[in-house]
Amino acid sequence: MRLIKQDIERDGSGTVTLLPEEPEDMWHAYNLIAPTDLLRASAIRRVVKETATGSTTSTRVHTNLLIRVTGIEFDPQAGELHVSGRVAEDNQWVKNGAYHTLDLELQRNFTIEKAEGWDSVALDVVRESIKQDKEGTIPAVVMQEGLANICLITEHQTILKQRVETGIPRKRSGMSGDHDKGLKKFFQTTLETLQRHVDITTPRPLLIASPGFTAAGFQKYIIEEATRTGNKAILGNKSNFVVVHSSSGHLHSLNEILKSPPVLSKLKDTKYAKETRYMDDFMAMLRKDDGRAWYGPSEVEKAVEKGAVGGGGVLLINNSLFRSQEIGTRKRWVALVDKVKEMGGEARILSSDHESGKRLDGLGGIAAILTFPLEDLDEEDEKDGAVTSGADPEATVI
Repeated sequence: MRLIKQDIERDGSGTVTLLPEEPEDMWHAYNLIAPTDLLRASAIRRVVKETATGSTTSTRVHTNLLIRVTGIEFDPQAGELHVSGRVAEDNQWVKNGAYHTLDLELQRNFTIEKAEGWDSVALDVVRESIKQDKEGTIPAVVMQEGLANICLITEHQTILKQRVETGIPRKRSGMSGDHDKGLKKFFQTTLETLQRHVDITTPRPLLIASPGFTAAGFQKYIIEEATRTGNKAILGNKSNFVVVHSSSGHLHSLNEILKSPPVLSKLKDTKYAKETRYMDDFMAMLRKDDGRAWYGPSEVEKAVEKGAVGGGGVLLINNSLFRSQEIGTRKRWVALVDKVKEMGGEARILSSDHESGKRLDGLGGIAAILTFPLEDLDEEDEKDGAVTSGADPEATVI
């Protein structure tokens, strides 16, 4: 993402103009634009004109629209962002107050004005989006016999690029030929699909995971094909192919894959690995049950109020909480993040599109590691009959 212009006053009012340059930038825009914001972008509008004889003609015109946002739809696989709302100023082609959906596109500027002003979290999203030293995307193949999920682990989300499904005959005693042919065909299809989406000659890890020996077999097939075709670029990168065990070939197994020592050693400096470590550290402390790990909105807010998430403490909060359509709700979480930072604590906003964020979502979207133990933070909620953090989170969190 490129910052074209930033005009923000001390009171938080003002606008930011951005230019999305790659599909990942649409994810940042999705986390930046909120209902009630003003959004200006180019649009195509169908205009119907009536002639003097009563006949009508329809033409498509390019214009620039300002809308008051009411809804946002994001397709991570296609990298498309559709923002709907009411037109907020007079336009030659569109009446003020009419509904319109803006389709944000790569290489086209858009301008945002925050309805309630630019808060610290929104400004952090802007700073993160325009970083030049972004960490690389890691490709992964999560597979089992007959099924392969080809995905990309970006700095902020996991994107399923394509699923490969192929029927493989069962292996029978003395009749393994059909099974072997079917498996080879499956590997061939998976490799061809992988190469359409990923450059496997780039010097970066390629994660290949499966139960049993399917992943190892696929790795062997890649190397054999590269040797047969004389593809020196793939052969030169084979040391980056990481084979790990998973419980299944489905995408949800990615969480356990990313915890395996071989993968952690390869990804130790990526944002994804860091977020996974935060959640692992929290879950380990929660199991100790020593009063230093709490989750749930009211419990964490009480801990912050008591100063227990100050210097040395860590607040974990899901970015989905900042996408609430209620302005008051967004302000509540922004204020909490600001307070933790003011007290010298660490506030980590996890991506809801990564497995770590999904685990946190199962805990109410918010958790904290405290600098000193606190007891009975859920006592008042129990008196009110509310659901509290007494349940075993491992039973519900992926």
